[in-house]
Amino acid sequence: MRGLRWVTLPEDERNAFLGDGGTGVLSFGAGEGEPPRSLPVSYGYAAEIEQFYFKLSFPPASSKDEVIDNPVSFVVFGPVSSEAEDEKESVEGSDRAERENGHQWKSVVATGRLEELTDLPSESAAVQGLWAVDIPGFEVFEKPREDVEFQDFCLDPESITGRKEAI
Repeated sequence: MRGLRWVTLPEDERNAFLGDGGTGVLSFGAGEGEPPRSLPVSYGYAAEIEQFYFKLSFPPASSKDEVIDNPVSFVVFGPVSSEAEDEKESVEGSDRAERENGHQWKSVVATGRLEELTDLPSESAAVQGLWAVDIPGFEVFEKPREDVEFQDFCLDPESITGRKEAI
């Protein structure tokens, strides 16, 4: 069995992998000795300015106020397979059977702090960016989505890195 090898994901591949939006895990830093608080979330991504956008909902009894101003880490991970990669594999003679499910994995990690957009004027660049992305909606709440209150946030990352499996 080969060891896992990875290489840096070039910016153009990173942006293609993130697309206009999808799903990932947003983790809020917690107090010393405490595990981070992590949430699966939908996101929107504006590649031209490298910003992520979120519509988050916090139940009334949640600990949102304790963590919302803390540093965050946002992770998107997944297997990727495309016709171009399949062609590259056949040319290079890669053995697909050696890779899980025949897919190459990619991941992106962004860190920084969230900025709440709710009170910003509609002319602000951050709000305009939110309107330009497509944040997928999922039915994961105990009541209809239209009855759930959401707050808009932006992550302008202090750092953003991507990796992919070396083939």
